[in-house]
Amino acid sequence: MAAATTIDVSQLSKAFGPVQAVSDLTFTVEPGQVTGFLGPNGAGKTTTLRMLLGLVRPSSGSATFGGVGYHDLEQPLAMVGTALEASSFHPGRTARAHLRIYATAAAIDAGRVDRVLTQVGLAEHADRRVGGYSLGMRQRLGLAFALLGDPRVLVLDEPINGLDPEGIRWIRGFLRELAAEGRTVLVSSHLLSEVQQSVDRAVIISRGRLVYDGTLAGLEMSAKVAVDAPDRAALLSALLAAGARVDPTDAGLIVKDIPAADIGAIAQRAGVPLSLLAAQQAGLEAAFLELTSDEPPPRVGAHAAPPVEGAQS
Repeated sequence: MAAATTIDVSQLSKAFGPVQAVSDLTFTVEPGQVTGFLGPNGAGKTTTLRMLLGLVRPSSGSATFGGVGYHDLEQPLAMVGTALEASSFHPGRTARAHLRIYATAAAIDAGRVDRVLTQVGLAEHADRRVGGYSLGMRQRLGLAFALLGDPRVLVLDEPINGLDPEGIRWIRGFLRELAAEGRTVLVSSHLLSEVQQSVDRAVIISRGRLVYDGTLAGLEMSAKVAVDAPDRAALLSALLAAGARVDPTDAGLIVKDIPAADIGAIAQRAGVPLSLLAAQQAGLEAAFLELTSDEPPPRVGAHAAPPVEGAQS
């Protein structure tokens, strides 16, 4: 495997007629870690991946691998390994025959076929027809194809879908191993719970727009803090002056994305005694669901933006 490569998505947009599927999407995927590309069904994930892989033409913006678009790569399978659909195999072919066809077409050493089949745990099933494979076995065959060219980058769409608990544990460790080798690994999912034990960073979109780009720890820190004071107006003024995002309620103020200790310090500097200061940390899944709810998503991170109706997955 050659030197590691970043994925760069810059101001990427795609409209299908009146439907804005993806709008002004910008993020970077770094080598040596697993990045989760997350969002509910219909958020625009698959459209984004298809633009990245040259299967859909963007309305504007760019998506590149080390600064090069997919169609301009000299050896695509050696740069990017992809697994987009677990069902895109000829049912009458064996797994070994399927991979040999692609290896021949891409001038890849035929020895790679058996190596990747072993790597994904399909060696003993290599001569079975794919039509008899379970969904989990087809997922593994998709991974074998993605690894065929020993690529620097892996782009995997919903790779955990259809796997049993043992398969899920296996793929979590497998993704970690790939990243530890210095590869760039981008994994899409509509459920944070599926990938949170295997990803280092999360890129979350909702209705075609970015709503979060950062670590899972940072996502959990986006929980709210309830705060109040006898002089609520003075507290609100101090928090807004400090750049806080504040939602007034009948019971007090709800502050987002600022730790409770920092809120206390803001109040102290403003000379405002507090009557309430309580973190309302609800965990990763709650933070994810809030970011991707039907309400307009909040801005989180440098590239976050308001939603667009009608985005497609």
